[in-house]
Amino acid sequence: MMQMPEPVDHAIGRSRGGLSTKVHQLCDGKGRPMVIAVGPGQGSDSKMFPHLLAAVRVPRDGVGRPRTTPDAVLADKAYSSRVHRTLLRSRGITAVIAEPRDQQSNRKRRGSRGGRPPLTDPGRYVKRHVIENSFERFKQWRGLATRYDKLASTYRAAVLMRAILLWLPALTERP
Repeated sequence: MMQMPEPVDHAIGRSRGGLSTKVHQLCDGKGRPMVIAVGPGQGSDSKMFPHLLAAVRVPRDGVGRPRTTPDAVLADKAYSSRVHRTLLRSRGITAVIAEPRDQQSNRKRRGSRGGRPPLTDPGRYVKRHVIENSFERFKQWRGLATRYDKLASTYRAAVLMRAILLWLPALTERP
Protein backbone atom coordinates (compact mmCIF):
# COMPACT_ATOMS: atom_id res chain seq x y z
CA MET A 1 0.00 0.00 0.00
CA MET A 2 1.36 3.38 -0.99
CA GLN A 3 1.82 5.95 1.79
CA MET A 4 0.25 9.28 0.89
CA PRO A 5 2.23 12.41 1.83
CA GLU A 6 0.90 14.47 4.72
CA PRO A 7 -1.08 17.47 3.40
CA VAL A 8 0.27 20.87 4.35
CA ASP A 9 -3.04 21.83 5.98
CA HIS A 10 -3.29 18.41 7.75
CA ALA A 11 -6.76 18.02 6.15
CA ILE A 12 -8.16 20.70 8.45
CA GLY A 13 -10.29 23.36 6.84
CA ARG A 14 -12.86 25.94 7.74
CA SER A 15 -16.51 25.03 7.39
CA ARG A 16 -19.72 26.47 8.83
CA GLY A 17 -19.01 24.93 12.22
CA GLY A 18 -15.39 26.09 12.41
CA LEU A 19 -12.26 24.08 11.73
CA SER A 20 -13.08 20.53 10.68
CA THR A 21 -12.16 17.53 8.58
CA LYS A 22 -14.48 15.81 6.15
CA VAL A 23 -14.60 12.05 5.63
CA HIS A 24 -15.60 11.08 2.09
CA GLN A 25 -16.71 7.50 1.50
CA LEU A 26 -18.43 5.07 -0.80
CA CYS A 27 -20.20 2.21 0.91
CA ASP A 28 -21.96 -0.97 -0.10
CA GLY A 29 -25.70 -1.58 0.20
CA LYS A 30 -25.37 -2.49 3.87
CA GLY A 31 -23.52 0.68 4.88
CA ARG A 32 -20.06 -0.86 5.09
CA PRO A 33 -17.35 1.48 3.76
CA MET A 34 -15.55 0.45 0.59
CA VAL A 35 -13.49 3.55 -0.24
CA ILE A 36 -12.51 6.26 2.25
CA ALA A 37 -10.76 9.60 1.82
CA VAL A 38 -10.10 12.40 4.29
CA GLY A 39 -10.09 16.06 3.30
CA PRO A 40 -10.47 19.57 4.72
CA GLY A 41 -13.86 20.68 6.01
CA GLN A 42 -14.48 23.16 3.21
CA GLY A 43 -13.57 20.55 0.57
CA SER A 44 -16.22 19.80 -2.01
CA ASP A 45 -17.87 16.39 -1.91
CA SER A 46 -18.51 16.72 -5.60
CA LYS A 47 -14.82 17.08 -6.51
CA MET A 48 -13.92 13.93 -4.54
CA PHE A 49 -16.55 11.78 -6.24
CA PRO A 50 -14.55 10.79 -9.37
CA HIS A 51 -11.52 9.89 -7.23
CA LEU A 52 -13.60 7.72 -4.89
CA LEU A 53 -15.35 6.00 -7.78
CA ALA A 54 -12.01 5.28 -9.48
CA ALA A 55 -10.73 3.60 -6.30
CA VAL A 56 -13.53 0.99 -6.09
CA ARG A 57 -12.06 -2.54 -6.21
CA VAL A 58 -14.15 -5.51 -5.10
CA PRO A 59 -12.36 -8.87 -5.31
CA ARG A 60 -14.23 -11.70 -6.99
CA ASP A 61 -14.95 -15.05 -5.37
CA GLY A 62 -12.40 -17.02 -7.33
CA VAL A 63 -10.31 -16.01 -10.27
CA GLY A 64 -10.54 -12.77 -12.20
CA ARG A 65 -9.93 -9.08 -11.97
CA PRO A 66 -11.59 -7.14 -9.17
CA ARG A 67 -14.94 -5.59 -9.94
CA THR A 68 -14.73 -1.81 -10.43
CA THR A 69 -18.27 -1.00 -11.54
CA PRO A 70 -21.12 -0.93 -9.01
CA ASP A 71 -24.66 -1.66 -10.20
CA ALA A 72 -25.92 1.75 -9.11
CA VAL A 73 -24.81 4.86 -7.23
CA LEU A 74 -27.27 6.33 -4.75
CA ALA A 75 -26.31 9.89 -3.87
CA ASP A 76 -27.88 13.06 -2.58
CA LYS A 77 -28.68 16.14 -4.65
CA ALA A 78 -25.18 17.57 -4.24
CA TYR A 79 -23.96 15.01 -6.80
CA SER A 80 -26.62 15.86 -9.39
CA SER A 81 -24.45 17.43 -12.03
CA ARG A 82 -24.14 16.73 -15.71
CA VAL A 83 -20.47 15.82 -15.20
CA HIS A 84 -21.25 13.14 -12.62
CA ARG A 85 -24.15 11.72 -14.60
CA THR A 86 -21.97 11.55 -17.72
CA LEU A 87 -19.19 9.81 -15.78
CA LEU A 88 -21.61 7.23 -14.39
CA ARG A 89 -23.26 6.69 -17.78
CA SER A 90 -19.87 6.20 -19.48
CA ARG A 91 -19.02 3.45 -16.98
CA GLY A 92 -22.44 1.78 -17.29
CA ILE A 93 -23.52 2.66 -13.75
CA THR A 94 -27.11 3.57 -12.94
CA ALA A 95 -27.37 7.01 -11.30
CA VAL A 96 -30.03 7.22 -8.59
CA ILE A 97 -29.66 10.92 -7.82
CA ALA A 98 -32.55 13.34 -7.36
CA GLU A 99 -32.49 16.61 -9.29
CA PRO A 100 -32.33 19.75 -7.08
CA ARG A 101 -35.03 22.39 -7.49
CA ASP A 102 -32.67 24.99 -8.92
CA GLN A 103 -31.63 22.60 -11.69
CA GLN A 104 -35.29 21.74 -12.33
CA SER A 105 -36.26 25.40 -12.67
CA ASN A 106 -33.26 26.16 -14.92
CA ARG A 107 -34.11 23.20 -17.14
CA LYS A 108 -37.78 24.21 -17.35
CA ARG A 109 -36.89 27.86 -18.02
CA ARG A 110 -34.92 26.79 -21.09
CA GLY A 111 -37.95 25.00 -22.50
CA SER A 112 -37.29 22.28 -25.05
CA ARG A 113 -33.56 23.17 -25.06
CA GLY A 114 -33.40 22.28 -21.37
CA GLY A 115 -33.65 18.60 -22.14
CA ARG A 116 -35.51 15.86 -20.36
CA PRO A 117 -35.38 15.47 -16.61
CA PRO A 118 -32.98 12.76 -15.42
CA LEU A 119 -34.70 9.55 -14.41
CA THR A 120 -34.61 8.73 -10.71
CA ASP A 121 -36.10 5.59 -9.20
CA PRO A 122 -37.89 6.79 -6.03
CA GLY A 123 -37.99 3.24 -4.64
CA ARG A 124 -34.20 3.00 -4.78
CA TYR A 125 -33.59 6.60 -3.74
CA VAL A 126 -35.31 5.92 -0.41
CA LYS A 127 -32.43 3.58 0.46
CA ARG A 128 -29.94 6.49 0.35
CA HIS A 129 -30.20 6.71 4.14
CA VAL A 130 -27.76 3.78 4.29
CA ILE A 131 -24.80 6.07 3.56
CA GLU A 132 -25.98 8.64 6.11
CA ASN A 133 -26.27 5.88 8.71
CA SER A 134 -22.74 4.78 7.82
CA PHE A 135 -21.42 8.28 8.55
CA GLU A 136 -23.31 8.22 11.85
CA ARG A 137 -21.57 4.99 12.86
CA PHE A 138 -18.21 6.67 12.25
CA LYS A 139 -19.21 9.62 14.44
CA GLN A 140 -19.96 7.26 17.32
CA TRP A 141 -16.23 7.30 18.00
CA ARG A 142 -15.54 10.48 19.95
CA GLY A 143 -12.03 10.79 18.51
CA LEU A 144 -13.44 10.84 14.98
CA ALA A 145 -16.31 13.15 15.82
CA THR A 146 -14.05 15.76 17.43
CA ARG A 147 -10.72 15.18 15.62
CA TYR A 148 -8.13 15.11 18.42
CA ASP A 149 -5.34 14.06 16.04
CA LYS A 150 -3.01 16.67 14.61
CA LEU A 151 -1.84 14.71 11.56
CA ALA A 152 -4.23 13.78 8.78
CA SER A 153 -2.48 10.41 8.43
CA THR A 154 -3.22 9.57 12.07
CA TYR A 155 -6.84 10.66 11.71
CA ARG A 156 -7.22 8.60 8.52
CA ALA A 157 -5.74 5.59 10.33
CA ALA A 158 -8.45 5.95 13.00
CA VAL A 159 -11.11 6.19 10.28
CA LEU A 160 -9.74 3.02 8.65
CA MET A 161 -9.69 1.26 12.03
CA ARG A 162 -13.36 2.14 12.50
CA ALA A 163 -14.10 0.86 8.98
CA ILE A 164 -12.42 -2.45 9.82
CA LEU A 165 -14.54 -2.75 12.96
CA LEU A 166 -17.67 -2.10 10.91
CA TRP A 167 -16.68 -4.88 8.48
CA LEU A 168 -15.73 -7.46 11.14
CA PRO A 169 -19.23 -8.83 11.83
CA ALA A 170 -19.73 -9.52 8.10
CA LEU A 171 -16.34 -11.19 7.80
CA THR A 172 -16.86 -13.48 10.78
CA GLU A 173 -20.29 -14.75 9.69
CA ARG A 174 -20.48 -18.40 8.79
CA PRO A 175 -21.72 -19.06 5.23
